[in-house]
Amino acid sequence: MAKKDRKQYSQTKESNVPQAAAMESKELEAISKLPNDVQEKLKTIKTKLEKFQKKVLEKFDKYIVGIALMPPPKPEELQQLQQMQNPKALEQPAPEPKPEDKDKIHVLVLVDDSDSKTMSKLELKDKLTAIISSIGNEIDPNLTPQTLILSELWQNCFDAKYELLQLIALSAPIHDTGMLQAIKIAEVHKTMVLKKFEKYIVSYVLAGSLVQGKATQSSDIDVWIVIDDTDVKKMTRAELKDKLRAIIIGMGIEAGELTGIKNKINIQVYILTDFWDSLKEANPVIFTLLRDGVPFFDRGIFMPWKQLLKMGKIKPSAEAIDIFMGSGEQVIRRVQLKLNEIGMEDIYYALLTPSQAALMLYGVAPPSPKETGSLMREIFVRKEKLLEDKFIKILERIVETRKSIEHGEKKELSGKEIDELMNDGDKYLKRIKRLFTQIEKIREEKEMLNIYDTITTVIRDVLKLEGIEKAKDSEILHFVEDKLVSEGKMPAKFLRTIQELMKAKKDYDEKKLSKVEIEKVHQDAGALIKFLVEHMQRKRGRELERLKIRVKHGNKFGEIILLGDEAYIIHDIDNGEKELSKAKINSDGSLAVIEKSSLEEMEKALAKIETPQKTSIKEPIFEDLKRVFGKDVEILMNY
Repeated sequence: MAKKDRKQYSQTKESNVPQAAAMESKELEAISKLPNDVQEKLKTIKTKLEKFQKKVLEKFDKYIVGIALMPPPKPEELQQLQQMQNPKALEQPAPEPKPEDKDKIHVLVLVDDSDSKTMSKLELKDKLTAIISSIGNEIDPNLTPQTLILSELWQNCFDAKYELLQLIALSAPIHDTGMLQAIKIAEVHKTMVLKKFEKYIVSYVLAGSLVQGKATQSSDIDVWIVIDDTDVKKMTRAELKDKLRAIIIGMGIEAGELTGIKNKINIQVYILTDFWDSLKEANPVIFTLLRDGVPFFDRGIFMPWKQLLKMGKIKPSAEAIDIFMGSGEQVIRRVQLKLNEIGMEDIYYALLTPSQAALMLYGVAPPSPKETGSLMREIFVRKEKLLEDKFIKILERIVETRKSIEHGEKKELSGKEIDELMNDGDKYLKRIKRLFTQIEKIREEKEMLNIYDTITTVIRDVLKLEGIEKAKDSEILHFVEDKLVSEGKMPAKFLRTIQELMKAKKDYDEKKLSKVEIEKVHQDAGALIKFLVEHMQRKRGRELERLKIRVKHGNKFGEIILLGDEAYIIHDIDNGEKELSKAKINSDGSLAVIEKSSLEEMEKALAKIETPQKTSIKEPIFEDLKRVFGKDVEILMNY
């Protein structure tokens, strides 16, 4: 935990002393009504937990975000926790409760591993687990700490495994920097929402500073809920959103009262169609949510979008980029008319929005506002050397000025400061306009090179199927014309496309590439690549058919596929996935021991086979056909 966060947490603790004292008073009153022996047992446990907490925090305060007393885990929950401690535990059956387990004190230790740089997350966890378990054992052998790192907890959520969230929601926090209470209230609120509206809820996502590793005890708790409005018939989409939003926010207040957590829970409700529109429009808030958010419930919508964003498959449209860029000049003009009212806020967004548009045009998802300057410096100043650092400093100054005003550190801006910011902002926008032209040129050239590399690679693969093992760039046109066009295997128009591609590559090397050439290559490349890939698939399919022996046995049809020194046997073509085996091919052509196989294994073997391939069938295999399929087997020809 950073020093600033620890200081803030310490201050928050001091500000919450009256509230903590009131809660402790209620706990003491409730304990006093219990039988004497139970009171003594609780006091003993409390003393041990306080001692455990003190020792753990003394040693690992930087990493520990929460310590909580858990209810006795169910066997399957215990198995999941143990599996996180030791992956081999998953291979063992869920442990059966033992009589001595009733005396076990189960404690969850939640560790923030986001800042682990000196060692891997696994090494950090193993080290902490060993030491924390040792501390617990020294205090009491029945004290059973379970160490859980945040990345594992979030990965469970990504995998739609929410049992640990439920366990944390039922636990009693002993030490909390803000994460445990966030999980508890979000889990309780989620349960209430799903109980009433499960039919409509697509995703329930925890977001904001908590999942970005910046949680404090006073942090707001940000959750996003996406509602399916695609099948709404009895009311308009807006009515559905407003109706559910009011009830869901009311449930948030109720969840706070139930859990006793006073932190504000910020609930954002989206209908699915609006969420999709925001995604297409490259709304930076939605991009940040997909990048950082952790689903506490998902019907299979949020995680695919998150993965597509991570893979770079979700990209803003050209229209969205134009809107982001165009908004800068419009906002600057509006600032000139309303300097005294909204000058600072508009200058901030006037520069920030086109900056994010530049990053999107380059191919990077828009970052959070405070990360925009550093990312632009990294990409456009240091890596691509397209932009001067003085312009990044202009952006950073405006971001810092806005932050100072927002936090009350700066009360007002003078007219002179506004003029300076306006002038700097105007210079920045003019330079960003030129940056857009530079980025577009780089993207066009890179895209042309990618198309060239892709097409020449595919052509070489096609020529291999025609018996040409190697082809230099200078020989490609000759071989395509001789082996494909002349023999009627490829239309002549695709030869002209390849000729244009070769000319564009030559002009690129000589730095004479024109925009017309790039557009022409873009237009024709897709059709050429599609034709070449389909040609290979047809050719490969015909070659693979020659490697098959198809048979009929009883009412079933089967196949033996001969792949070099290995044969794959499909016992029932109509049910191939369930009845599939393999065997080595002996030197005399017979089959060795037949083993069980799988469709996945066979597909991998097929992918490794290079065609064209010659194969031969020797007499012993005919006896093996009877051994595999039975005496009534028939070999089918031209089937």
